[in-house]
Amino acid sequence: MTLSEVQNAISERKICILIPTYNNEKTLRRVIDGVLEYTKNIIVINDGSTDSTSQILKTYSQISTINLPQNKGKGNGLKIGFRKAKELDYHHAITIDSDGQHYPDDIPVFVEALLNENEDVLLIGNRNMSQDGIPKKSSFGNRFSNFWFWFETGIKLEDTQSGYRLYPLHKIPKKYFTPKFEFEIEIIVRTAWRHIPVKNVPIKVLYDPAERVSHFRPFKDFTRISILNTILVFITLVYIIPRNFINNFKKKSFKRFIKEDVLESDGSNRIKAFSISLGVFIGLSPFWGFHTLLVISLSVLFKLNKVLAFVASNVSLPPFIPFIIAASLFLGAPFVSGDSNIMSQELNFDLVKNHLLQYVIGSLILATTMSFISGIAAFLFLNKVSPENN
Repeated sequence: MTLSEVQNAISERKICILIPTYNNEKTLRRVIDGVLEYTKNIIVINDGSTDSTSQILKTYSQISTINLPQNKGKGNGLKIGFRKAKELDYHHAITIDSDGQHYPDDIPVFVEALLNENEDVLLIGNRNMSQDGIPKKSSFGNRFSNFWFWFETGIKLEDTQSGYRLYPLHKIPKKYFTPKFEFEIEIIVRTAWRHIPVKNVPIKVLYDPAERVSHFRPFKDFTRISILNTILVFITLVYIIPRNFINNFKKKSFKRFIKEDVLESDGSNRIKAFSISLGVFIGLSPFWGFHTLLVISLSVLFKLNKVLAFVASNVSLPPFIPFIIAASLFLGAPFVSGDSNIMSQELNFDLVKNHLLQYVIGSLILATTMSFISGIAAFLFLNKVSPENN
């Protein structure tokens, strides 16, 4: 795109540039000047800087500036910037860090990618993390973040930590729970949960130790990010995955659901059969209360089909529980000493408590046996209705 085409697109699509800054006096002017080549739609959030940032911003009368009295974190600054952008009737916001690592001349990359989309999208700059000069802790942290983002949303990205992004302002959540660096994880996960596509676009990056000032605190911020991911994983397992499963089922006929979401879902027939086998094993295992967590975690670990595994794990639905308990106690009886005859006793949880070892052994036998049978049956069935080309 030519410069004038980029400038026209920024105006027509109502795009602004948000620049959160905290004590980046060495690089702030260069960043602002670079952005001004493309647009004056700039909002700078001065997050309580104690250096010469305020004096630098006073020299730019053509841009909007928000001066916060004290530093409360990047996430808080971005939230305030988003609110201001919407008040000024912008529809999209490109966020760029003020520490000099991002190149303003990558703005056309975001603009062009937005124009090529037929729907609202959240774009994240994809840095080349293998290039010289990239700190190892940044590269590791990015891989760590990419994995959990995929686990929580099902979306595979190469870079989830870059602060160079384009946000669809009217599609992102209105309320947030984190104020610092972890905010940028919260917002992309929760936006993806709203079924807004999240994609990478290629950008350049510069890590200059002589100029760059990083406010990331490895221990504190990594701990905060880990806590956030723990919460997001929990929400994913107990709400998002079941919600998406139910919504997909409601939107389609049973036959279409089976065909598209089961038979034609990702993975070979062998992988699908293993997924069903795992689900049945977990569903019949004695780990009550943890079935969903276990089946999804193991599906991710072994790269199996999460939908099939989750469906199969529901073999332990409440109506079937008495039969599962009875079968487990019966199968475990030969392996314990004493009075293990359950046929003349009332079937309840007191019986399970009094025969706990018997139940655990029996349930593992039942889970293993039914897992093997269901896996073989599923493989034969899938090969019959959806044969694979060898």
